[in-house]
Amino acid sequence: MEPLVDSYGRRIKSLRISITDKCNFRCTYCMPAEGLPWLKKAEILTYEEITRISRIAVNIGIEQIRLTGGEPLVRRDVPELVCQLRQIEGLRSLSLTTNGILLKQQAKALAEAGLTRINVSLDSLDHEKFRQLTRRDQLDGVLAGLAELEKHPSIHPIKINAVAIRGFSEDEVPIFARLARNKAYVVRWIEFMPLDADQIWRKEDILTGGEIKAIIEAHYGPLTQITTGDPSETARRYTFSDGVGEVGFINPVSEPFCSTCDRIRITADGQLRTCLFATEETDLRSVIRSEATDEEIAQVIRQAVWHKELKHYIGDKRFKRANRSMSRIGG
Repeated sequence: MEPLVDSYGRRIKSLRISITDKCNFRCTYCMPAEGLPWLKKAEILTYEEITRISRIAVNIGIEQIRLTGGEPLVRRDVPELVCQLRQIEGLRSLSLTTNGILLKQQAKALAEAGLTRINVSLDSLDHEKFRQLTRRDQLDGVLAGLAELEKHPSIHPIKINAVAIRGFSEDEVPIFARLARNKAYVVRWIEFMPLDADQIWRKEDILTGGEIKAIIEAHYGPLTQITTGDPSETARRYTFSDGVGEVGFINPVSEPFCSTCDRIRITADGQLRTCLFATEETDLRSVIRSEATDEEIAQVIRQAVWHKELKHYIGDKRFKRANRSMSRIGG
């Protein structure tokens, strides 16, 4: 089998699939306070369609699949989809990104269905700041979901992702670092990117991974880098000097990793995106709802991947905003 590669020689191994555009939060960096018009049910890929696309993608080189949204757990029967995807031969990793609010009810079912990895988006541990950012007073619910998740060790590691915003995140960095030391959580900070629906992002609002690392080291001493040898890994990973706890920094703006990017995305309405900041998409939904064979669908994916963008150009005069906000792309 020929590897799935783009025209720059990058091998594509990771697929992120949004299963819904809906979300029960209204995070300021993602969605307007009043929300967005939701997709109609007929516009969203069915679980059977998602499974078929996933199987075809794995057969041509995809090794990792991550389910995203919106908030994926607002869609019914997500454990059923997880169970279907776990049966795909050759799939090495199946994970899910969630805001955590529904984990208390669903963690057990997800674990039993075969989910082994999870990312929980959590930007603040302060009740008022959490409410301000998400426009929901639900911090306790997210923490309860994390506590429930800890009861199911087959889902490991539990990664907490915090968007870092200048003037908002600095004072909580040591608190999150302490959480990484006291709990079996990997805490990672993601630089603020121009994917907000209100388009109020400014470069000055970025709190870089390097700055966060300096804050942690001022409190805990030098961090020791963890190296895995995987050039496509997005996070720069570190442990503390005593080896207790792990933190990470995802720096797409200050230290772009486009040259080793191995990811593509499929939106909830079946559009294949080869970059988070893509301005063009490939309509997989129409193809899969036609009488196309698996081989024809595979060729459509290969053709789209071949034209994957070189880089996102954030901070460059050539930069163009993505044609969708984050909730409509999939995290």
